Amino acid sequence: MRSPRILFAAPSSGSGKTTIVCGILRALKNRGRNVAAFKCGPDYIDPMFHERVIGVKSGTLDLFFSDEPQLRRLYAQNADGADCAVIEGVMGYYDGLSAASDEASSFAVAKALDAPVVLIVDSRGQSLSALASLKGFLDFRSDSRIRGVIFNRMNEHVYEALKPAVEAMGVIPIGYVPKSDALMIESRHLGLVTPNEISDLTKKLDALAALLNSTLDFDALDKLMQSAPEWDAPAAPDAPALSSVTVAIARDEAFCFLYRDNLALLERFGAKLTFFSPLKDTRLPDGAQALILPGGYPELYAKTLSENEPMRASIKRAIESGMPCLAECGGFLYLNRSLSDMDGTAYPMCGVIEADAFRTQKLSRFGYVTLSANADTAFFDAGEAIRAHEFHYFESTDSGAAFTAKKPNGREWRCMHAKGNLLAGFAHLYYESNPRPIERFLRLAAKEV
Repeated sequence: MRSPRILFAAPSSGSGKTTIVCGILRALKNRGRNVAAFKCGPDYIDPMFHERVIGVKSGTLDLFFSDEPQLRRLYAQNADGADCAVIEGVMGYYDGLSAASDEASSFAVAKALDAPVVLIVDSRGQSLSALASLKGFLDFRSDSRIRGVIFNRMNEHVYEALKPAVEAMGVIPIGYVPKSDALMIESRHLGLVTPNEISDLTKKLDALAALLNSTLDFDALDKLMQSAPEWDAPAAPDAPALSSVTVAIARDEAFCFLYRDNLALLERFGAKLTFFSPLKDTRLPDGAQALILPGGYPELYAKTLSENEPMRASIKRAIESGMPCLAECGGFLYLNRSLSDMDGTAYPMCGVIEADAFRTQKLSRFGYVTLSANADTAFFDAGEAIRAHEFHYFESTDSGAAFTAKKPNGREWRCMHAKGNLLAGFAHLYYESNPRPIERFLRLAAKEV
């Protein structure tokens, strides 16, 4: 496979990586490039920026969810047709599943994809010391894969003074980004804000792209992308022979956390996807045979969701009549009896699950998990597992006990509701890590079991 590619990493979170990558994507698109974007790790929000605002398709690359051959296959699937690919790393470059491991890190993804890396060094309050950070990351692993560097929050004078030393290290100086608070992406309780919540975001990204056009060497960046070697992508496994099923998927401002790879797997299995809005529509789409309620921000729209009584009733009626349903995190909260908003006001929800959801003051059970069924369920055999991720500030008076969640550090807890054809809980499932339950989900919808 011939696929020019680059991975952008940083010494730590908060280095400006996401803002700079979004600006680079915008600049490449404005230059007429057909670029594919990827995010390392389980994040949903950065890919939303890539797709909805910048207009480039974006995929997930995660070595907890996938092994290396599957990662290469999914990369190839999502980069197909693009003339280059930009990969945004996660956390610090070498940070992995545990404090002392680089397993599943951005470094591991770069190795798996044989991708050159540009390190983004936040040089606020530094000049020569910024080179010490670069030197340390170069030397920490014998093959760091770091081929270029961008200095964030650095002025032109300092950058020009440091360029010869960067080149002497064997690293390409791609450029610098001066301090500009006006062009930074805002943050809040669940990571970055969603694209349609930032006023004039398109104008902001165009201004950022224009700035980067003047401070980054895009020709050098392109040569670095072109230097990525060719490799053979594994073929996708054969899809099961399934009847076509219409799957209704909630997608609006309140429910927006959807992995592209999950949707692609449903379609590969023959599903017809139809999207609806629990905020604005009054009933499920006609012909729906299965239902997916993904995560998102229902707590920000609790009043509106509650006032849409016809939709709440439509969903409850469908689930209680046996329609197969997968509900994750925000979708699970929506199925509770009530949900408190950010101010603590409780609103009636669907009432499928006899529990109440409420805000806490800290992240609850944050991170990767492997979910194992404690007994046979509609979609899982006893002991069968799937990989997932949790990230939520909300809790429920009943989070379920049908599955056991196990973190990579060994910590375990009970979770998930499995009632009839319903599977609901806080975990965001990654279907490619075990497609068999999704096959059963669709077979149940087609009444083939």
